[in-house]
Amino acid sequence: MSIVFPPTAAASAATTTTATMKKKKRDHHHHHYNQNGSIIVTVKNQIASVVHHFNIGVTVESNFDQDNSFRVPKYGGNLDRDLWRTKDSKFYYGCSDPSKNFPRANVKTHPNRYLLIATSGGLNQQRTGITDAVVAAYILNATLVVPKLDHKSYWKDTSDFAEIFDVDRFISSLKRDVVIIKELPKKRGGRNLTPHNMRVPRKCAPNCYYSRVLPVLNKKHAVQLTKFDYRLANKLDTKLQKLRCRVNYHALQFTDGILEMGKILVERMRMKSRNFIALHLRFEPDMLAFSGCYYGGGDKERTELGAIRKRWKTLHVSNPDKVRSLGRCPLTPEEVGLMLRALGFGSDVHLYIASGEVYGGEETLAPLKALFPNIHSKETIASKEELDPFSSFSSRMAALDFIVCDESDVFVTNNNGNMARILAGRRRYFGHKPTIRPNAKKLSRLFMDRNNMTWVDFSSKVRTHQVGFMGEPNEGKPGRGQFHENPVSCICEDSEAKAREGLTPLLIPQKETNEFLNLGEVNHQQRKDNSEVTTDDDWLDMDYLDNSSLIQGVDIRKVYICGI
Repeated sequence: MSIVFPPTAAASAATTTTATMKKKKRDHHHHHYNQNGSIIVTVKNQIASVVHHFNIGVTVESNFDQDNSFRVPKYGGNLDRDLWRTKDSKFYYGCSDPSKNFPRANVKTHPNRYLLIATSGGLNQQRTGITDAVVAAYILNATLVVPKLDHKSYWKDTSDFAEIFDVDRFISSLKRDVVIIKELPKKRGGRNLTPHNMRVPRKCAPNCYYSRVLPVLNKKHAVQLTKFDYRLANKLDTKLQKLRCRVNYHALQFTDGILEMGKILVERMRMKSRNFIALHLRFEPDMLAFSGCYYGGGDKERTELGAIRKRWKTLHVSNPDKVRSLGRCPLTPEEVGLMLRALGFGSDVHLYIASGEVYGGEETLAPLKALFPNIHSKETIASKEELDPFSSFSSRMAALDFIVCDESDVFVTNNNGNMARILAGRRRYFGHKPTIRPNAKKLSRLFMDRNNMTWVDFSSKVRTHQVGFMGEPNEGKPGRGQFHENPVSCICEDSEAKAREGLTPLLIPQKETNEFLNLGEVNHQQRKDNSEVTTDDDWLDMDYLDNSSLIQGVDIRKVYICGI
Protein backbone atom coordinates (compact mmCIF):
# COMPACT_ATOMS: atom_id res chain seq x y z
CA MET A 1 0.00 0.00 0.00
CA SER A 2 1.35 3.42 -0.88
CA ILE A 3 2.15 5.89 1.86
CA VAL A 4 -0.87 7.79 3.21
CA PHE A 5 -0.93 10.36 5.96
CA PRO A 6 -4.27 10.18 7.78
CA PRO A 7 -5.55 13.43 9.32
CA THR A 8 -3.64 12.97 12.56
CA ALA A 9 -0.85 10.74 11.31
CA ALA A 10 1.76 13.44 11.81
CA ALA A 11 0.39 14.43 15.17
CA SER A 12 -0.05 10.92 16.49
CA ALA A 13 3.38 9.94 15.18
CA ALA A 14 4.90 12.73 17.27
CA THR A 15 3.35 11.46 20.51
CA THR A 16 3.35 7.70 20.01
CA THR A 17 5.57 5.90 22.51
CA THR A 18 7.89 3.06 21.65
CA ALA A 19 5.53 0.58 23.27
CA THR A 20 2.49 1.67 21.31
CA MET A 21 4.52 1.77 18.12
CA LYS A 22 5.32 -1.91 18.67
CA LYS A 23 1.59 -2.62 18.93
CA LYS A 24 1.15 -0.62 15.68
CA LYS A 25 -1.64 1.53 17.04
CA ARG A 26 -2.63 4.68 15.14
CA ASP A 27 -5.37 7.28 14.99
CA HIS A 28 -7.65 7.18 11.97
CA HIS A 29 -10.64 9.19 10.85
CA HIS A 30 -13.78 9.01 8.84
CA HIS A 31 -14.29 12.01 6.53
CA HIS A 32 -17.49 12.87 4.70
CA TYR A 33 -19.68 15.83 3.92
CA ASN A 34 -22.95 16.17 5.75
CA GLN A 35 -26.06 17.76 4.28
CA ASN A 36 -24.97 21.20 5.45
CA GLY A 37 -21.67 21.00 3.59
CA SER A 38 -19.53 20.36 6.67
CA ILE A 39 -16.72 17.83 6.71
CA ILE A 40 -17.23 15.45 9.61
CA VAL A 41 -14.06 13.94 11.02
CA THR A 42 -14.92 11.06 13.36
CA VAL A 43 -11.96 9.95 15.43
CA LYS A 44 -11.72 6.52 17.05
CA ASN A 45 -8.77 4.74 18.61
CA GLN A 46 -8.01 1.08 18.11
CA ILE A 47 -5.68 -1.12 16.10
CA ALA A 48 -6.39 0.10 12.60
CA SER A 49 -8.16 -1.79 9.87
CA VAL A 50 -8.06 0.89 7.22
CA VAL A 51 -9.91 1.32 3.95
CA HIS A 52 -8.96 4.48 2.00
CA HIS A 53 -11.58 5.91 -0.31
CA PHE A 54 -11.27 9.15 -2.28
CA ASN A 55 -14.52 10.53 -3.68
CA ILE A 56 -16.21 13.93 -3.33
CA GLY A 57 -14.69 13.90 0.12
CA VAL A 58 -12.10 11.64 1.71
CA THR A 59 -13.10 8.52 3.59
CA VAL A 60 -10.82 6.61 5.93
CA GLU A 61 -12.77 3.81 7.64
CA SER A 62 -11.66 1.79 10.64
CA ASN A 63 -12.95 -0.31 13.54
CA PHE A 64 -12.90 1.77 16.72
CA ASP A 65 -13.92 1.91 20.39
CA GLN A 66 -15.36 5.41 20.92
CA ASP A 67 -16.60 8.38 18.90
CA ASN A 68 -15.81 12.08 18.91
CA SER A 69 -16.94 14.32 16.04
CA PHE A 70 -14.83 17.22 14.77
CA ARG A 71 -16.94 19.15 12.27
CA VAL A 72 -15.06 21.24 9.73
CA PRO A 73 -17.32 23.80 8.03
CA LYS A 74 -17.34 24.04 4.27
CA TYR A 75 -17.27 27.81 4.42
CA GLY A 76 -14.89 30.05 6.29
CA GLY A 77 -17.43 32.19 8.09
CA ASN A 78 -17.49 35.93 8.81
CA LEU A 79 -14.44 37.00 10.80
CA ASP A 80 -14.92 40.77 10.57
CA ARG A 81 -11.73 41.25 8.56
CA ASP A 82 -10.60 41.25 4.95
CA LEU A 83 -8.97 37.91 4.23
CA TRP A 84 -7.25 39.27 1.15
CA ARG A 85 -5.63 42.39 2.66
CA THR A 86 -3.30 43.14 5.54
CA LYS A 87 -4.41 45.66 8.12
CA ASP A 88 -2.90 49.15 7.77
CA SER A 89 -0.86 48.15 4.71
CA LYS A 90 -1.82 51.45 3.06
CA PHE A 91 0.42 53.28 5.53
CA TYR A 92 3.64 51.50 4.43
CA TYR A 93 5.64 51.42 1.24
CA GLY A 94 8.98 50.24 -0.08
CA CYS A 95 11.74 52.86 -0.10
CA SER A 96 15.24 52.07 -1.25
CA ASP A 97 16.45 55.14 -3.14
CA PRO A 98 20.02 56.14 -2.24
CA SER A 99 20.57 59.19 -0.09
CA LYS A 100 22.24 62.26 -1.53
CA ASN A 101 25.54 61.50 0.21
CA PHE A 102 25.72 57.89 -1.02
CA PRO A 103 28.99 57.76 -3.03
CA ARG A 104 28.52 57.11 -6.74
CA ALA A 105 30.20 54.26 -8.58
CA ASN A 106 32.06 56.53 -11.00
CA VAL A 107 33.73 58.26 -8.05
CA LYS A 108 34.62 55.34 -5.80
CA THR A 109 35.31 52.36 -8.12
CA HIS A 110 38.98 51.39 -8.26
CA PRO A 111 40.13 50.86 -11.88
CA ASN A 112 42.07 47.65 -11.21
CA ARG A 113 39.74 45.70 -8.94
CA TYR A 114 37.44 43.08 -10.44
CA LEU A 115 35.15 40.91 -8.34
CA LEU A 116 33.68 37.67 -9.71
CA ILE A 117 31.08 35.53 -7.97
CA ALA A 118 30.21 31.85 -8.38
CA THR A 119 26.75 31.34 -6.88
CA SER A 120 25.48 28.15 -5.29
CA GLY A 121 22.21 26.27 -4.98
CA GLY A 122 18.82 26.73 -6.58
CA LEU A 123 17.19 29.81 -8.07
CA ASN A 124 16.37 31.72 -4.90
CA GLN A 125 19.55 30.83 -3.05
CA GLN A 126 21.44 32.14 -6.08
CA ARG A 127 19.27 35.25 -6.05
CA THR A 128 20.44 36.08 -2.54
CA GLY A 129 24.03 35.50 -3.68
CA ILE A 130 23.64 37.87 -6.64
CA THR A 131 22.12 40.53 -4.40
CA ASP A 132 24.93 40.25 -1.88
CA ALA A 133 27.55 40.21 -4.65
CA VAL A 134 26.58 43.72 -5.69
CA VAL A 135 26.93 44.95 -2.10
CA ALA A 136 30.26 43.15 -1.69
CA ALA A 137 31.57 44.84 -4.85
CA TYR A 138 30.42 48.20 -3.46
CA ILE A 139 32.19 47.55 -0.15
CA LEU A 140 35.41 46.66 -1.98
CA ASN A 141 35.20 49.56 -4.46
CA ALA A 142 35.42 46.93 -7.19
CA THR A 143 33.90 46.37 -10.61
CA LEU A 144 31.53 43.40 -10.56
CA VAL A 145 31.52 40.85 -13.35
CA VAL A 146 28.03 39.43 -14.00
CA PRO A 147 27.75 36.49 -11.57
CA LYS A 148 28.07 32.89 -12.70
CA LEU A 149 25.13 30.63 -11.90
CA ASP A 150 25.49 27.20 -10.35
CA HIS A 151 25.50 24.36 -12.89
CA LYS A 152 26.80 21.64 -10.54
CA SER A 153 24.19 21.15 -7.81
CA TYR A 154 21.73 18.29 -8.17
CA TRP A 155 19.30 20.53 -10.04
CA LYS A 156 21.78 20.37 -12.94
CA ASP A 157 20.36 23.50 -14.54
CA THR A 158 22.67 24.74 -17.29
CA SER A 159 21.04 28.17 -17.55
CA ASP A 160 23.34 31.19 -17.53
CA PHE A 161 22.53 34.53 -15.90
CA ALA A 162 21.17 36.06 -19.12
CA GLU A 163 18.82 33.09 -19.62
CA ILE A 164 17.12 33.72 -16.27
CA PHE A 165 17.50 37.45 -15.64
CA ASP A 166 17.46 40.54 -17.85
CA VAL A 167 21.20 41.19 -17.79
CA ASP A 168 21.07 44.60 -19.49
CA ARG A 169 18.51 45.87 -17.00
CA PHE A 170 20.65 44.50 -14.17
CA ILE A 171 23.69 46.45 -15.36
CA SER A 172 21.95 49.70 -16.28
CA SER A 173 19.70 50.02 -13.24
CA LEU A 174 22.67 49.70 -10.87
CA LYS A 175 25.16 51.85 -12.78
CA ARG A 176 24.92 54.62 -10.20
CA ASP A 177 25.91 52.21 -7.42
CA VAL A 178 28.30 49.64 -8.88
CA VAL A 179 30.08 49.25 -12.20
CA ILE A 180 29.00 45.89 -13.67
CA ILE A 181 30.49 44.31 -16.78
CA LYS A 182 29.62 41.10 -18.63
CA GLU A 183 33.12 39.70 -18.98
CA LEU A 184 36.49 40.12 -17.33
CA PRO A 185 38.68 42.39 -19.48
CA LYS A 186 41.98 41.23 -20.93
CA LYS A 187 45.38 42.39 -19.82
CA ARG A 188 47.50 44.68 -21.94
CA GLY A 189 48.73 42.68 -24.89
CA GLY A 190 45.54 40.65 -25.10
CA ARG A 191 46.35 38.10 -22.41
CA ASN A 192 43.52 36.81 -20.23
CA LEU A 193 43.27 38.11 -16.69
CA THR A 194 43.02 35.04 -14.47
CA PRO A 195 41.05 35.56 -11.24
CA HIS A 196 42.26 34.24 -7.91
CA ASN A 197 39.71 31.83 -6.37
CA MET A 198 38.91 32.08 -2.68
CA ARG A 199 36.00 31.67 -0.28
CA VAL A 200 34.87 33.87 2.58
CA PRO A 201 32.96 32.71 5.68
CA ARG A 202 29.21 32.86 5.64
CA LYS A 203 27.76 36.11 6.97
CA CYS A 204 31.05 37.87 6.43
CA ALA A 205 30.78 41.47 7.67
CA PRO A 206 32.31 44.44 5.79
CA ASN A 207 35.41 44.30 8.02
CA CYS A 208 35.78 40.67 7.05
CA TYR A 209 35.91 41.68 3.38
CA TYR A 210 38.48 44.37 4.16
CA SER A 211 40.80 42.00 6.01
CA ARG A 212 40.36 38.86 3.91
CA VAL A 213 39.51 39.92 0.35
CA LEU A 214 40.85 43.43 -0.18
CA PRO A 215 44.57 42.59 0.25
CA VAL A 216 44.24 39.77 -2.29
CA LEU A 217 42.24 41.97 -4.63
CA ASN A 218 44.90 44.68 -4.52
CA LYS A 219 47.58 42.13 -5.32
CA LYS A 220 45.81 39.95 -7.91
CA HIS A 221 43.40 42.60 -9.31
CA ALA A 222 40.74 39.92 -9.97
CA VAL A 223 39.19 37.68 -7.32
CA GLN A 224 36.44 35.10 -7.69
CA LEU A 225 34.49 34.24 -4.53
CA THR A 226 33.25 30.67 -4.78
CA LYS A 227 30.10 29.06 -3.37
CA PHE A 228 28.74 32.53 -2.76
CA ASP A 229 25.61 31.85 -0.73
CA TYR A 230 24.87 33.96 2.34
CA ARG A 231 28.49 35.16 2.39
CA LEU A 232 27.53 38.68 3.51
CA ALA A 233 26.40 39.66 6.99
CA ASN A 234 22.68 39.86 7.63
CA LYS A 235 23.03 43.12 9.58
CA LEU A 236 24.56 46.00 7.63
CA ASP A 237 24.53 49.78 7.61
CA THR A 238 21.15 51.09 6.40
CA LYS A 239 22.63 52.47 3.19
CA LEU A 240 23.97 49.05 2.28
CA GLN A 241 20.66 47.41 3.14
CA LYS A 242 18.90 49.81 0.79
CA LEU A 243 21.37 48.83 -1.92
CA ARG A 244 20.39 45.21 -1.29
CA CYS A 245 16.77 46.20 -1.88
CA ARG A 246 17.54 48.08 -5.09
CA VAL A 247 19.21 44.95 -6.42
CA ASN A 248 16.64 42.41 -5.27
CA TYR A 249 13.43 44.32 -5.91
CA HIS A 250 14.31 46.47 -8.91
CA ALA A 251 17.44 45.37 -10.78
CA LEU A 252 16.85 41.60 -10.78
CA GLN A 253 14.05 41.02 -13.25
CA PHE A 254 13.36 37.80 -15.13
CA THR A 255 13.80 37.63 -18.89
CA ASP A 256 10.91 38.63 -21.13
CA GLY A 257 10.11 35.01 -21.99
CA ILE A 258 9.79 33.99 -18.34
CA LEU A 259 7.80 37.12 -17.47
CA GLU A 260 5.39 36.58 -20.34
CA MET A 261 4.69 32.96 -19.40
CA GLY A 262 4.34 33.94 -15.75
CA LYS A 263 1.84 36.63 -16.73
CA ILE A 264 -0.19 34.06 -18.66
CA LEU A 265 -0.34 31.79 -15.61
CA VAL A 266 -1.48 34.66 -13.37
CA GLU A 267 -4.14 35.73 -15.88
CA ARG A 268 -5.50 32.19 -16.05
CA MET A 269 -5.76 32.05 -12.28
CA ARG A 270 -7.59 35.41 -12.32
CA MET A 271 -10.02 34.02 -14.92
CA LYS A 272 -10.93 31.28 -12.45
CA SER A 273 -11.32 33.56 -9.45
CA ARG A 274 -10.97 37.21 -8.55
CA ASN A 275 -8.71 36.29 -5.63
CA PHE A 276 -6.52 33.25 -5.18
CA ILE A 277 -4.03 31.73 -2.76
CA ALA A 278 -0.59 30.52 -3.83
CA LEU A 279 0.68 27.71 -1.62
CA HIS A 280 4.36 26.78 -1.50
CA LEU A 281 3.57 23.34 -0.15
CA ARG A 282 7.16 22.03 0.08
CA PHE A 283 6.17 18.46 0.96
CA GLU A 284 8.68 16.79 -1.34
CA PRO A 285 10.78 13.78 -0.22
CA ASP A 286 14.00 15.77 0.15
CA MET A 287 12.38 18.35 2.42
CA LEU A 288 10.83 15.71 4.66
CA ALA A 289 14.07 13.74 4.78
CA PHE A 290 16.08 16.80 5.72
CA SER A 291 13.61 17.81 8.43
CA GLY A 292 13.96 14.46 10.20
CA CYS A 293 10.23 14.39 10.88
CA TYR A 294 8.00 11.32 10.92
CA TYR A 295 4.54 11.33 9.34
CA GLY A 296 3.15 7.92 10.27
CA GLY A 297 4.15 6.00 7.14
CA GLY A 298 5.86 3.15 8.96
CA ASP A 299 8.95 1.31 7.82
CA LYS A 300 8.44 2.29 4.20
CA GLU A 301 8.63 5.99 5.05
CA ARG A 302 11.61 5.51 7.38
CA THR A 303 13.52 3.55 4.74
CA GLU A 304 12.81 5.91 1.85
CA LEU A 305 13.38 9.17 3.67
CA GLY A 306 16.28 7.75 5.66
CA ALA A 307 18.12 6.90 2.43
CA ILE A 308 17.67 10.45 1.14
CA ARG A 309 18.74 11.96 4.47
CA LYS A 310 22.13 10.26 4.17
CA ARG A 311 23.04 12.80 1.46
CA TRP A 312 23.68 15.33 4.24
CA LYS A 313 26.62 13.83 6.06
CA THR A 314 26.66 16.51 8.75
CA LEU A 315 23.09 15.82 9.94
CA HIS A 316 22.79 14.07 13.28
CA VAL A 317 20.32 11.28 14.05
CA SER A 318 16.88 12.81 14.17
CA ASN A 319 14.49 12.83 17.12
CA PRO A 320 11.12 13.31 15.35
CA ASP A 321 9.25 14.22 18.55
CA LYS A 322 11.75 16.95 19.41
CA VAL A 323 11.87 18.29 15.85
CA ARG A 324 8.09 18.59 15.77
CA SER A 325 7.93 20.23 19.21
CA LEU A 326 10.37 22.88 17.95
CA GLY A 327 8.12 23.65 14.97
CA ARG A 328 10.57 22.39 12.35
CA CYS A 329 8.28 19.91 10.61
CA PRO A 330 6.37 21.01 7.49
CA LEU A 331 2.63 20.72 7.96
CA THR A 332 0.93 17.95 6.04
CA PRO A 333 -1.27 19.10 3.12
CA GLU A 334 -4.35 18.41 5.23
CA GLU A 335 -2.99 20.41 8.17
CA VAL A 336 -2.35 23.34 5.82
CA GLY A 337 -5.96 23.03 4.63
CA LEU A 338 -7.35 22.98 8.17
CA MET A 339 -5.26 26.03 9.07
CA LEU A 340 -6.60 27.94 6.06
CA ARG A 341 -10.18 26.97 6.84
CA ALA A 342 -9.72 28.08 10.46
CA LEU A 343 -8.38 31.41 9.21
CA GLY A 344 -11.61 31.92 7.26
CA PHE A 345 -10.98 30.62 3.73
CA GLY A 346 -13.90 28.59 2.41
CA SER A 347 -14.01 25.65 0.00
CA ASP A 348 -14.75 27.95 -2.93
CA VAL A 349 -11.27 29.51 -2.74
CA HIS A 350 -8.89 28.67 -5.58
CA LEU A 351 -5.40 27.43 -4.67
CA TYR A 352 -2.30 27.49 -6.86
CA ILE A 353 0.17 24.84 -5.68
CA ALA A 354 3.85 25.61 -6.18
CA SER A 355 5.48 22.30 -5.46
CA GLY A 356 7.37 19.39 -6.87
CA GLU A 357 5.98 15.89 -6.58
CA VAL A 358 4.35 15.52 -3.17
CA TYR A 359 5.55 12.60 -1.06
CA GLY A 360 2.74 10.06 -1.02
CA GLY A 361 1.22 11.46 -4.23
CA GLU A 362 -2.50 11.91 -4.68
CA GLU A 363 -3.38 10.10 -1.45
CA THR A 364 -1.43 12.70 0.52
CA LEU A 365 -3.12 15.54 -1.37
CA ALA A 366 -6.65 14.07 -1.13
CA PRO A 367 -7.54 15.60 2.29
CA LEU A 368 -6.44 19.05 1.06
CA LYS A 369 -8.50 18.61 -2.11
CA ALA A 370 -11.50 17.61 0.01
CA LEU A 371 -11.19 20.92 1.85
CA PHE A 372 -10.31 22.98 -1.25
CA PRO A 373 -11.50 21.28 -4.48
CA ASN A 374 -10.27 24.13 -6.71
CA ILE A 375 -6.57 23.27 -6.82
CA HIS A 376 -4.31 24.24 -9.72
CA SER A 377 -0.65 24.20 -10.75
CA LYS A 378 1.28 25.46 -13.74
CA GLU A 379 0.95 21.98 -15.23
CA THR A 380 -2.86 22.08 -15.02
CA ILE A 381 -3.43 25.62 -16.31
CA ALA A 382 -0.82 25.60 -19.09
CA SER A 383 -0.30 23.13 -21.90
CA LYS A 384 2.73 20.92 -22.24
CA GLU A 385 3.69 22.85 -25.37
CA GLU A 386 3.59 26.14 -23.47
CA LEU A 387 5.83 24.78 -20.73
CA ASP A 388 8.28 22.96 -23.04
CA PRO A 389 10.75 25.92 -23.26
CA PHE A 390 11.03 25.86 -19.45
CA SER A 391 10.40 22.26 -18.36
CA SER A 392 13.98 21.02 -18.81
CA PHE A 393 15.36 23.82 -16.61
CA SER A 394 14.55 23.70 -12.91
CA SER A 395 15.37 27.38 -12.32
CA ARG A 396 13.10 28.55 -15.13
CA MET A 397 10.24 26.41 -13.81
CA ALA A 398 10.90 27.77 -10.32
CA ALA A 399 10.82 31.30 -11.77
CA LEU A 400 7.31 30.69 -13.12
CA ASP A 401 6.11 29.57 -9.69
CA PHE A 402 7.88 32.58 -8.16
CA ILE A 403 5.90 34.97 -10.39
CA VAL A 404 2.52 33.39 -9.60
CA CYS A 405 3.27 33.30 -5.87
CA ASP A 406 4.40 36.92 -5.96
CA GLU A 407 1.25 38.05 -7.78
CA SER A 408 -1.14 35.98 -5.64
CA ASP A 409 -3.51 37.75 -3.26
CA VAL A 410 -2.36 35.53 -0.38
CA PHE A 411 0.89 33.57 -0.30
CA VAL A 412 1.17 30.62 2.08
CA THR A 413 4.54 29.06 2.80
CA ASN A 414 4.95 25.71 4.50
CA ASN A 415 8.64 26.19 5.34
CA ASN A 416 11.17 28.95 5.90
CA GLY A 417 13.47 28.24 2.96
CA ASN A 418 14.95 30.58 0.39
CA MET A 419 11.87 31.02 -1.79
CA ALA A 420 9.66 31.63 1.24
CA ARG A 421 12.02 34.28 2.67
CA ILE A 422 12.60 36.06 -0.61
CA LEU A 423 8.89 36.23 -1.40
CA ALA A 424 7.95 37.28 2.13
CA GLY A 425 10.35 40.22 1.92
CA ARG A 426 9.28 41.13 -1.59
CA ARG A 427 5.59 41.11 -0.68
CA ARG A 428 6.31 43.34 2.32
CA TYR A 429 8.23 45.77 0.14
CA PHE A 430 5.52 45.98 -2.51
CA GLY A 431 2.53 46.73 -0.30
CA HIS A 432 2.51 44.17 2.50
CA LYS A 433 0.40 41.63 0.63
CA PRO A 434 -0.69 38.85 3.01
CA THR A 435 1.97 36.19 3.51
CA ILE A 436 0.97 33.37 5.85
CA ARG A 437 3.67 31.36 7.56
CA PRO A 438 2.37 28.60 9.85
CA ASN A 439 3.34 29.01 13.48
CA ALA A 440 4.36 25.37 13.37
CA LYS A 441 5.58 25.21 16.96
CA LYS A 442 2.16 26.17 18.35
CA LEU A 443 0.09 24.54 15.62
CA SER A 444 1.77 21.15 15.98
CA ARG A 445 0.55 20.91 19.57
CA LEU A 446 -2.91 22.03 18.50
CA PHE A 447 -3.14 19.42 15.73
CA MET A 448 -2.17 16.70 18.20
CA ASP A 449 -5.06 17.68 20.46
CA ARG A 450 -7.60 18.80 17.90
CA ASN A 451 -9.87 15.77 18.25
CA ASN A 452 -10.53 16.67 21.88
CA MET A 453 -12.14 20.01 21.04
CA THR A 454 -14.85 21.50 18.89
CA TRP A 455 -14.18 23.20 15.58
CA VAL A 456 -15.04 26.57 17.13
CA ASP A 457 -12.36 26.11 19.80
CA PHE A 458 -9.86 24.75 17.30
CA SER A 459 -10.31 27.57 14.77
CA SER A 460 -10.17 30.22 17.50
CA LYS A 461 -6.85 28.85 18.73
CA VAL A 462 -5.46 28.69 15.18
CA ARG A 463 -6.26 32.37 14.67
CA THR A 464 -4.65 33.22 18.02
CA HIS A 465 -1.49 31.27 17.23
CA GLN A 466 -1.20 32.87 13.80
CA VAL A 467 -1.06 36.43 15.12
CA GLY A 468 2.35 37.67 14.01
CA PHE A 469 2.60 35.14 11.18
CA MET A 470 0.27 36.74 8.62
CA GLY A 471 2.52 39.25 6.88
CA GLU A 472 1.13 42.29 8.68
CA PRO A 473 3.27 45.46 8.97
CA ASN A 474 5.61 45.49 11.97
CA GLU A 475 5.11 41.81 12.76
CA GLY A 476 8.81 41.23 13.30
CA LYS A 477 11.16 43.24 15.44
CA PRO A 478 13.76 45.23 13.46
CA GLY A 479 16.96 43.26 13.15
CA ARG A 480 15.29 39.92 13.91
CA GLY A 481 15.42 37.19 11.30
CA GLN A 482 16.86 37.28 7.80
CA PHE A 483 16.95 40.68 6.12
CA HIS A 484 15.68 39.17 2.87
CA GLU A 485 12.54 38.09 4.74
CA ASN A 486 11.99 41.33 6.65
CA PRO A 487 13.73 44.23 4.84
CA VAL A 488 12.84 46.75 7.55
CA SER A 489 15.49 49.25 6.38
CA CYS A 490 13.60 49.52 3.09
CA ILE A 491 10.08 49.93 4.51
CA CYS A 492 8.86 53.47 5.09
CA GLU A 493 5.82 54.64 6.99
CA ASP A 494 3.42 57.38 5.92
CA SER A 495 3.25 58.87 9.40
CA GLU A 496 1.22 61.88 8.26
CA ALA A 497 -1.50 59.64 6.82
CA LYS A 498 -1.58 57.64 10.03
CA ALA A 499 -1.79 60.80 12.11
CA ARG A 500 -4.73 62.01 10.04
CA GLU A 501 -6.59 58.84 11.01
CA GLY A 502 -5.61 59.18 14.66
CA LEU A 503 -3.04 56.34 14.57
CA THR A 504 0.38 56.42 16.22
CA PRO A 505 3.45 55.95 13.99
CA LEU A 506 5.26 52.70 14.78
CA LEU A 507 8.40 52.60 12.69
CA ILE A 508 11.60 53.94 14.21
CA PRO A 509 13.51 56.05 11.67
CA GLN A 510 16.62 54.30 10.42
CA LYS A 511 19.86 56.03 11.23
CA GLU A 512 22.29 56.31 8.35
CA THR A 513 26.01 56.51 8.88
CA ASN A 514 28.99 56.69 6.59
CA GLU A 515 30.64 53.69 8.23
CA PHE A 516 32.07 51.25 5.67
CA LEU A 517 31.26 53.66 2.84
CA ASN A 518 34.02 56.27 2.71
CA LEU A 519 36.88 53.93 2.01
CA GLY A 520 39.49 56.15 0.45
CA GLU A 521 42.19 56.50 3.13
CA VAL A 522 41.29 53.73 5.57
CA ASN A 523 43.93 51.29 6.71
CA HIS A 524 41.90 48.18 6.06
CA GLN A 525 44.48 45.89 7.64
CA GLN A 526 43.77 47.50 11.00
CA ARG A 527 40.03 46.87 10.85
CA LYS A 528 38.74 44.06 13.04
CA ASP A 529 37.36 41.05 11.19
CA ASN A 530 33.98 40.77 12.93
CA SER A 531 32.37 38.24 10.64
CA GLU A 532 29.06 37.18 12.18
CA VAL A 533 29.32 33.46 11.81
CA THR A 534 29.98 30.32 10.73
CA THR A 535 31.64 27.51 8.95
CA ASP A 536 29.93 25.68 6.12
CA ASP A 537 29.32 22.55 8.19
CA ASP A 538 27.43 24.50 10.84
CA TRP A 539 24.96 26.00 8.41
CA LEU A 540 22.33 23.30 8.73
CA ASP A 541 19.75 24.29 6.16
CA MET A 542 18.93 21.96 3.31
CA ASP A 543 19.56 24.49 0.56
CA TYR A 544 22.98 25.41 1.94
CA LEU A 545 24.52 21.95 2.03
CA ASP A 546 26.10 19.86 -0.69
CA ASN A 547 23.23 18.35 -2.65
CA SER A 548 25.23 16.92 -5.52
CA SER A 549 25.07 13.25 -4.60
CA LEU A 550 22.17 10.89 -5.34
CA ILE A 551 21.32 8.07 -2.97
CA GLN A 552 20.59 4.53 -4.14
CA GLY A 553 19.55 5.71 -7.58
CA VAL A 554 16.96 8.17 -6.26
CA ASP A 555 17.17 11.18 -8.55
CA ILE A 556 15.53 13.98 -6.58
CA ARG A 557 15.47 16.19 -9.67
CA LYS A 558 12.57 14.07 -10.89
CA VAL A 559 10.45 14.91 -7.87
CA TYR A 560 11.69 18.40 -7.08
CA ILE A 561 11.57 21.04 -9.74
CA CYS A 562 10.56 24.23 -7.97
CA GLY A 563 10.69 26.14 -4.75
CA ILE A 564 14.48 26.40 -4.74
